[in-house]
Parts: sequence; C-alpha cells; structure tokens
Amino acid sequence: MADPRAALWAVLLAAGCAGLCALLILILKPLLVRHLLAHPNARSSHTIPTPQGAGLAVMFSVLAGSALALLVGAPEVEPSLLPVLVIAAALTLLGALDDARTLPVSWRLIGQALAGAALVLSLPEDFRLFPDLMPLGIERAVLAFGTVWFINAVNFLDGLDWMTVVQVVPITFGIAILHALGALPATIGVLALALLGATLGFAIFNKHPAQIFLGDAGSLPIGLCLAFLLIFVAKAHLAAALLFCLYTMADSTLTLFRRFLAKEGILSAHRTHFYQRGVAAGLSVTQVTARVLRLQVLLVVLGIVTVLARSAAVDRVCLGLGILSTLLVLYALAKGR
Repeated sequence: MADPRAALWAVLLAAGCAGLCALLILILKPLLVRHLLAHPNARSSHTIPTPQGAGLAVMFSVLAGSALALLVGAPEVEPSLLPVLVIAAALTLLGALDDARTLPVSWRLIGQALAGAALVLSLPEDFRLFPDLMPLGIERAVLAFGTVWFINAVNFLDGLDWMTVVQVVPITFGIAILHALGALPATIGVLALALLGATLGFAIFNKHPAQIFLGDAGSLPIGLCLAFLLIFVAKAHLAAALLFCLYTMADSTLTLFRRFLAKEGILSAHRTHFYQRGVAAGLSVTQVTARVLRLQVLLVVLGIVTVLARSAAVDRVCLGLGILSTLLVLYALAKGR
C-alpha cells in the first residue's frame, strides 16, 4: 500500500483477527472435545477422534474484526457488510447444528439456498455483472445459484488438514492486494483481511496432524463470505474472479460430473475429490496441500496480473495458463504424482 497508515491498519486488522481466533480456539477446545468430536469413518481422512467446530471461533473473529474495523476506520459504507455478516452468522449456526447432530441433506440445502438468495437480494440495486447479456432477474438467479454451489464447493474441499487454509489464505490476500491497488471498495478489503487473519489463526491448530477441524460451522459461512468477495472481484474484473476460484470450482465440479456419469449417488458422502484421490494414491497430506497451495498462489498472481494489465489478450493468456495449470495439478493428484 502506498499509504503507510493504511498498510499498518491492514496488518493490525489481520493480526488482531488471527490472535482472537487462536485464543477462542484454545478456550473452546475443551468444550468441543466433549460435544463436537469427529470420529473417523469410511469417508474420513483422519484416523483418530478430533474435535470440530473451530469455525465458531473463525467466524466470531471475522464478525468482530469486521465490525470493529468499520467502526474505527469508518471507510465508505458501500457495499454494506451487515447483510453478509448476518447471513454468515446464520450459516454458522446451521453448520454448528449439523456438526452436533447430522441434519438431513434437504435441511442443509434449504438453508444454503435461503442464504444464497438473501445474499444476492442484499446487493445494491444498481449492481450488475452482465448488463448486456441477461436481464437483472436472470443475473440475480445465476448469482444465487453460483453462491450456493460455491458454498458447497468450499464445504466439499474441507476434508483434509489445511485444505481450506491453502485456498482461503491466497484468495483473501489477493483480494486485499486488489483493494490496496484501488480496484475494490474498502469494505471488501475489510472482510478479506478479517477472513485472512481468522484463517491464519485457525491454521496453527489445523496443520497436519490437525488438532481441530473447522466443521460445517466454518466451511459453510467461509464459502458464503468468499462468494460475496468474489462477486465484487468479478465486478472489478471477471477474469480475476474466475482465476481466484478456479481450483475450488474445478475440483468440486469435475468430481460431481464424474460421479454423475458413473451413476453414483451425488448426495452421498464419498472420498473421491482429486485432493482425496491424491492421498489415496500414496501422496502425504502435506504433499497434497503443498501442491494446492502452489497452484492457488499462481492463480491469484495471474488474477492480479489481469487486473493490472486490463487487456483482453492478457486475460486470455492468464486464463489459459490458469486452466492448464489446474488441470495438470488435478491429473497429478488423481495419479498420486
């Protein structure tokens, strides 16, 4: 950042959320051990009972950090973070209930659909991504569906130690950089920094072998917050948004199609995502997450390049490189290489 005070403010916000999250996890862990213990099963990647529900600490830190930053820093108030924070809090509660007592799939889908619809309806009235391609109503329906799918994609990929961390940290850091470059509103930068910091605070305890898991209390609202952030990245530059979320969407979507073509129950639990196949094929957890981290950093760098270049030709080259890199990593994971 050109302004040293802005840089200091950003570091303090991220560090504060990280510290608060770590402290809350330490406080909550004994309670989670007693009431939210994830026991290994056929679809688990862990081998010993491990507490889940750290998402409660992550999301409280995001909510508290965002609220405090807006009160103290008083940046411009558009877009308002109040709706997304309220909806994220509701999803946190839904996820916590699912962690404590597995809810029917239909209940979870209804809750996610309501959250996606509420998020899209909260967007500014004049907000448009594709004004020349589709009417407002259809665009909002597409965004709502995309939000619900992204929430599920993040949830699906939260099945290995540090898997969520190696996706969320580069994405939110990249969004914070775009805000520093003036490409995104201040409130988007606030939410990105708060989520970045809280995720780093959680990462300390989730490093393999994990001491604690996010649970749905974390993966669902994190997916919602990322979807909200990426909608505004897409508003600033569509290619950047596509690159930022490319791995997450590719792994989850290709896995869904593969299972559908194989006539497997797409709503049933499984361990056939590419990152899970990598572990099953002989790669260590650390090797898998390292590959995903390197890919995600590359995708974020390519996305930032597209914003800086503002060139259709650069967009095509970066998207091509991003897609090729993602497919190569997915293939290597599937083959255990």
